[in-house]
Amino acid sequence: MSGQLSGKVAVVTGASGGLGAHFARLLVREGASVAITARRADKIEALAAELSASGGRAVALPLDVADAHAIGPAFDTVQAQLGPIDILVNNAGVGGEGLALDISIEDFDNTFAVNVRGTYFAAVEAAKRMIAAGIEGRIVNIGSIASHTVLPGLSAYCGSKAAVGMLTKSLAREWARRGIAVNALCPGYIETDINADWWPTEGGQKQLKGFPKRRLMNASDLDVAFLMLAGPAASAITGTLVTVDDGQSLPGGG
Repeated sequence: MSGQLSGKVAVVTGASGGLGAHFARLLVREGASVAITARRADKIEALAAELSASGGRAVALPLDVADAHAIGPAFDTVQAQLGPIDILVNNAGVGGEGLALDISIEDFDNTFAVNVRGTYFAAVEAAKRMIAAGIEGRIVNIGSIASHTVLPGLSAYCGSKAAVGMLTKSLAREWARRGIAVNALCPGYIETDINADWWPTEGGQKQLKGFPKRRLMNASDLDVAFLMLAGPAASAITGTLVTVDDGQSLPGGG
């Protein structure tokens, strides 16, 4: 690792497992101090202890981004403990599974509350603090190939991730002269807690065989693109959706 983020302070939402925990570990390995946030306090406390034991600087902070009013005070706590926020990784998300004729109003609303409202207001609260501190910040929204590709049976999820894509572009335009780079990383399918039960099923195996390379990605496949968007290389990159999907969104690919 290059230590390219040495001295930076990062916040990762939805970091109790999966990609959020992976990104938190990667940020610490690159020298950043990291605030790990999620609803599951036990998980983030264990991860913070792991990272601290390895020589990193990490704190755990319970946060449900669906409660937009809780985000600002949480970020104030981060700054009191670690210093001004340089990097926000908007990773918190829910699956929103269900055919349009079956999904409940409550599940639809929850998908947008976390994936869209949570992303939007976390970005806003981070940007306020970056601007006040005169920081050239980085906001990395974790989108999906669903930001630009139809995934059957996931209309609510696709809608929410498409919204994340447009919010990324809109906020990037709004804050360009403030020196804040806002970009989205759009991964293909990686086995996480959200989808782990799907892949062994008949439907999951059929979908897997439809991918061009007939495989799932590894979280580490995202590392180079993620660090580009979170680090110094993003000084001239903003409003961009970077797709890393092993070809899964290619026509006929799955």
